[in-house]
Amino acid sequence: MLADEAAARDWFRSLPEWSDAVQSRLDGLTALLAAENEVQNLVSESSLQALWVRHYADSAQLLAHVPRETGSPWLDLGSGAGFPGLVIAILRPECEVVMVESRARRINWLQRVCDSLGLTNAKVASMRVEALETRQFRAISARAFAPLPKLLDLSARFSTSDTVWLLPKGRSARQELLELKGWNHLFHVEQSLTDADSGVIVGTLEGRKGKKP
Repeated sequence: MLADEAAARDWFRSLPEWSDAVQSRLDGLTALLAAENEVQNLVSESSLQALWVRHYADSAQLLAHVPRETGSPWLDLGSGAGFPGLVIAILRPECEVVMVESRARRINWLQRVCDSLGLTNAKVASMRVEALETRQFRAISARAFAPLPKLLDLSARFSTSDTVWLLPKGRSARQELLELKGWNHLFHVEQSLTDADSGVIVGTLEGRKGKKP
């Protein structure tokens, strides 16, 4: 468990994706986020003081379940302030990351960060998920986007049986998975590295029960 900012920074330095370029971009993101949070409430003030744990490590921990060679393209639903999408794009510049966001001010923020940090692998899909053209993704993430049944209803069309789903769900992870009905899946809950009470739903989706492939 990552107890504080120092521990989170040390953990980042142990990642195979770590480099001077990654550090420079994360430092740049920190500065941009602090400035923008004065204009719009992207993250809570308390979490702004613990960015490396609450947002950076919370996002980066998802990479442990997606090998480099099988992680692109990556779909991040309801990206909001950019977590985990921006962190994934920074850590894996070879991976195409599509961040879906429908709110105008969040869209502008995400695009400005991509431009400022030179994240040419990150794309902002400025629309609701329902309007996004159907295509297959190798990884799908969603952080605080929607309850699990609704999330699957909206986005299962982007998934194959090999797509890895990565869904940080906080304290509701086990209960949401327990209550999920109507889907054939291989989901399980992983303990979050950043919160002892939080879990991440991880796994693959076969499709709706009773529906022929």
